[in-house]
Amino acid sequence: MDYLNLGRTGLKVSRLCLGCMSYGDPARGSHPWVLDEAASEPFFRRAIDAGINFFDTANVYSIGASEELLGRVVKKLRTRDQVVIATKVCSTMRDEPNGAGLSRKAIMSEIDASLRRLQTDYVDLYQIHRWDYATPIEETLEALHDVVKAGKARYIGASSMAAWQFMKALGIQRANGWTRFVSMQNHLNLLYREEEREMLPLCRLEGVGVIPWSPQARGRLTRPWQAQPTHRLESDAVGVRLYAKAEVADRSVIDRVGEVAQRRGVSRGQIALAWVLRTPGVTAPIIGATQPQHLEDALASLSVTLTEEEVKLLEEPYVPHGVSGFV
Repeated sequence: MDYLNLGRTGLKVSRLCLGCMSYGDPARGSHPWVLDEAASEPFFRRAIDAGINFFDTANVYSIGASEELLGRVVKKLRTRDQVVIATKVCSTMRDEPNGAGLSRKAIMSEIDASLRRLQTDYVDLYQIHRWDYATPIEETLEALHDVVKAGKARYIGASSMAAWQFMKALGIQRANGWTRFVSMQNHLNLLYREEEREMLPLCRLEGVGVIPWSPQARGRLTRPWQAQPTHRLESDAVGVRLYAKAEVADRSVIDRVGEVAQRRGVSRGQIALAWVLRTPGVTAPIIGATQPQHLEDALASLSVTLTEEEVKLLEEPYVPHGVSGFV
């Protein structure tokens, strides 16, 4: 396993990040395909054995159950300092006026709740899950700065938003001497490349680490587009929303992934992930795994180096898409 510095920080993270949205409690939240603790633990064991030290969750995943599970598993398998734990804040946790968002009240409440669930004194990376249009960004950024100064988070990061919003936030942090965002968790894969226009160049310019979510388009790049949908594909409301308006060109991209994979004698998932891994500025794609082969394919992708000819073949059919993944 290779390890890279996250952005311009000294924090070293594995080249792959294990996403924990798939682990928690299927009875809590809106994802019936989530694995419980007994089914989840083998994935953490295999990831740790392979050298993965980076784990990403969110307070909203299984309404806190994902954080609880991650906290217990980490305690069982590793010492706290051996892992990098990332979590997120913004989404609705309680049906009440201050049960969501990025106000100072919400952030101060939710960081403490996350720490209790994770059974730790600090998180390594505390991220805003989305942009909160109901809260002044200055209020959010100062609260995040105070979370870091209180020792409850080592670093802070952001997730899907417009490049102008991210640059505005970075500028306000710089002007006030507040703790700076060190990472961007955004939507990037062969079916959605709009981040190449502004966000990725901005992150490279500002030295911000990129940790993309859905690098395999929630499984759509791992199988022929004509294949029967899986339970996960049918029940994943977010995925349906992200890819509901699939272009005819998207099918061509999926076909090209299959073509390159067949030539190489590897899986489609390895090709899709290898493309994200080679994207300039990307530190660690966030991978999801609910079957052992998902994780094995992700690990194998680290050894796949695409040729320029293969990259051209994969990218050629792409057509511009509407903005997706900001909400």
